[in-house]
Amino acid sequence: MKNTFPIFVPNHKNMLSRIDEIQGMGFHLDLVLRKIQKAYLRAFEDLGVNTTIEQWVILYQIHQLGKKASQRDIVKGNFRNRATISRVISGLERNGWITKTRFDGDQKRFKLALTPKGQEILDRTLPTALQLRKLALKDIDPTEFETFLRVLDQIGENYEAD
Repeated sequence: MKNTFPIFVPNHKNMLSRIDEIQGMGFHLDLVLRKIQKAYLRAFEDLGVNTTIEQWVILYQIHQLGKKASQRDIVKGNFRNRATISRVISGLERNGWITKTRFDGDQKRFKLALTPKGQEILDRTLPTALQLRKLALKDIDPTEFETFLRVLDQIGENYEAD
């Protein structure tokens, strides 16, 4: 006996209807991002660390860059604008988590370094942050994840100006 079920073949009209069902891609992406941020902030609070996501990311970037960490590199490696990054860095400096000095022989660039207090914050939060990162991938097939990244990249490219 022949299968009489219709085969669903996605087309642009079906995909646009699906976007409407989820109230738009931006809304859906923002909703997921807020859930992720809330999980990190709750975990940091449970550890007794009062920080924002932006502060933690920059603290981690300074840690990764090590002795060559500069404010310029942080701006380049971040999706925020220069003024926002400068405000976050100033906040980290006020908290005593980083120092901001000039590089020897290069008075144009600011050198950023973790203080012992900043390193302690990172040491306390990093294991939890890594666990939360693993949680994001729970029950997701590696092939599906790669497809997800390709689709996000393509959507981004679709909106880039020529």
